[in-house]
Amino acid sequence: MTSFWIGKQVRLRGIEPDDWSAFMQFTVDEEGSGDLLQLPRSAESYRAWAKEQASANPNDNSFQLAIEAIETGEIVGGIGSYHADPRAGSFAYGVTVSADHRRKGYAAEAVVLLLRFMFAERRYHKCEARIFANNEASLALHQRLGFVEEGRLRDHVFLAGQHRDLVMVGMLADEFAHLHLRSELQDDLIGTASNVTRA
Repeated sequence: MTSFWIGKQVRLRGIEPDDWSAFMQFTVDEEGSGDLLQLPRSAESYRAWAKEQASANPNDNSFQLAIEAIETGEIVGGIGSYHADPRAGSFAYGVTVSADHRRKGYAAEAVVLLLRFMFAERRYHKCEARIFANNEASLALHQRLGFVEEGRLRDHVFLAGQHRDLVMVGMLADEFAHLHLRSELQDDLIGTASNVTRA
């Protein structure tokens, strides 16, 4: 049986101490694309953070994982769940992929793996994400995945010298199942039919 955390292109795994340099680069990439601006951090702070992540007890509802490309074994991004509210059945998530590995389908597959876990295994009802309005690539990704724009907070964040809108998007568990689990089931059935035909 294939691991729940492995897709066609990526594997989601726990963060290891040696991943610190990759996550430091992700921060640089996010600053370069205008998605993040913070005080410079030392390499030692990233080492300490990665070591802490590696030794932390996993939480089934709020966690951070590394995105690893199956073909190369290289860490290409990070994804995590946060603000999980089991009573309301909602959670938020974030994803980042390094600049060198964008537009290859890594983020989309990682998101589907994460959502499949949170919806099908943890029984959450709704996923939310917040996206800077100027991040057209992320907005397009979420639209392709089936997220629905639920609102726009005008001039809500101040970044790189200007106020920016924040776009709120969401997806319900049944919407995810309709769009993604059904297509996985169809792929499995096609694969099974092909194997039977060959036999």
